[in-house]
Amino acid sequence: MIGKLYLIPTTLGDTEPLEVMPLSVKNVIDQLDYFIVENEKSARRFIKKITPEKKQSSLHIMSLDKYAEEIETLTYLDVCQKGISVGLLSEAGVPAIADPGASMVKLAHQKNIQVVPLVGPSSILMAMMGSGMNGQNFAFNGYLPIDKGARKNAIKDLEKLSKDKNQSQIFIETPYRNEKMFTELKDTLAPITHLCIAADITLPSEYIKTMMVKDWKRQKPDLHKKPAIFIIQK
Repeated sequence: MIGKLYLIPTTLGDTEPLEVMPLSVKNVIDQLDYFIVENEKSARRFIKKITPEKKQSSLHIMSLDKYAEEIETLTYLDVCQKGISVGLLSEAGVPAIADPGASMVKLAHQKNIQVVPLVGPSSILMAMMGSGMNGQNFAFNGYLPIDKGARKNAIKDLEKLSKDKNQSQIFIETPYRNEKMFTELKDTLAPITHLCIAADITLPSEYIKTMMVKDWKRQKPDLHKKPAIFIIQK
């Protein structure tokens, strides 16, 4: 019997895990001792929160951060050949979506290890759900360029693409640069282009709003250091 790779969602902020995900996630974590994580400290905190009865000393944590050596990460799923299942945890939200865990999922397929995605909060999909934009045709573009000129061109390109393909364009920004991004979007996009801002999803301070850019010019939402998703469609 070969072990499985479980893709385990985590909360998007400081919320109770079972308020935003099904009991099945807790049940799977109860059964696992091996975990691949981006940040050991936050992963242990999440595991303790959702399964307080689980002994931390029993956990085998394998790191998948930017310092992890590729030659080492290629061995992370070797225990599956012994019938031991492994959990892959995202730092926030679901694994492998805007997350380095995708490399582990790819490796699992190469090794014929069953991949089992579990239900949990995805800020990208939840923002799209709440935007009122085209949910039949959308694209996630990750982070836009940091250079101001290149970022402005990227915004214009996404706006044109959204019009040409009738496609909602989704992207994210580092939380401390959110307000700067908001200003640049107002200055760059056409007045009639629709812009959705979704911040602090699933938290008590959740904010999701879609308006034309001309209407956003009179608004100043508090986005400083808040995880946010931006969606545009012309």
